[in-house]
Amino acid sequence: MADKKEKKQKTGESGGKQKDTAKEPEKATKPFRTPKSRLLSRYRDEVAPSLMREFGWTNTFQVPRLEKVIISMGVGDGSRDIKLIEAAAKDLTIIAGQKPMITKARKSVASYKLRTGMPVGIFVTLRGNRMYEFLDKLFSIALPRVRDFQGINPNSFDGTGNFTMGIREQLVFPEIDYDEIDRVRGMDITIVTTAKNDMHALALLKGLGCPFRATSAS
Repeated sequence: MADKKEKKQKTGESGGKQKDTAKEPEKATKPFRTPKSRLLSRYRDEVAPSLMREFGWTNTFQVPRLEKVIISMGVGDGSRDIKLIEAAAKDLTIIAGQKPMITKARKSVASYKLRTGMPVGIFVTLRGNRMYEFLDKLFSIALPRVRDFQGINPNSFDGTGNFTMGIREQLVFPEIDYDEIDRVRGMDITIVTTAKNDMHALALLKGLGCPFRATSAS
């Protein structure tokens, strides 16, 4: 009987120790926030106030801003070889920091052996902080690496404040390694703004550091 009492006492003690050593609930941690792009900070601190003075605006909502950036790559042989689409998507993911979507043919073209639904290219849409990070890299690093770069043509606006430019090869971006790509590819970059006309959009992009070509009119 004494042995049974001792065993009960030991089990009771061990049970008490388990309660004492029970893990405390983990404290809630604050969600990680991506630091703001320096280009976004420049827009808020320098560009927006400068545009308000230049055009005489009194309300901050009148100041044009960037809405989104669309980067697209055409892969003509992608309809016959899906590996080309995958290779292009890999390059664009590295450049943009976001996985692209596949563009499919809307119509069949017999001369190109193209049928509706076949993959013909890829595109990615950037917004927010990631958009500003990409443009900062494009304006300050990638474009100056273009051979014999003389500046961007300022006449490539669409009349409603949106700007489109083309790049002949993805190698101008420092993240792309020449030894790891299967072929050289170009891309189109469209910058969509809230500007109501091309003059305001041009002033916005100039303020953000877009290296436009010098013209007699500017």
